[in-house]
Amino acid sequence: MSDNATTRELEQLIERRIVFFDGAMGTMIQRAGLQEADFRGDRFRDHPSSLQGNNDLLVLTRPDVIRRIHQEYLDAGADIIETNTFNANAFSQADYDLQHVVYDLNVAAARLAKEATASCKGRPCFVAGAV
Repeated sequence: MSDNATTRELEQLIERRIVFFDGAMGTMIQRAGLQEADFRGDRFRDHPSSLQGNNDLLVLTRPDVIRRIHQEYLDAGADIIETNTFNANAFSQADYDLQHVVYDLNVAAARLAKEATASCKGRPCFVAGAV
């Protein structure tokens, strides 16, 4: 679907009814009870500092967790899900010395969210970038 068609579809939905966004991604991630190894994955196994709490990194190291959270919100009736990119910027990632993965974080997060909306059969679902 083209950007213009998507925009028109969203505008029409907004004109018909209240549109629902997903909820707090960070709370859902905390509920998953992840450990340092989950944040590291294979790619960052030897990274010199702690990565626990870098929730945006999970789109690369535990995409299954993020995909499941997106799905839970869609199943609950969300029309729009946000990418898991609240801190996927160079300034925030500098806390973890991971400024060099910002592009990868944003691309992976957008793909995961878009894949999740494919499960919306019979109703429109949308992805919004979180900043």
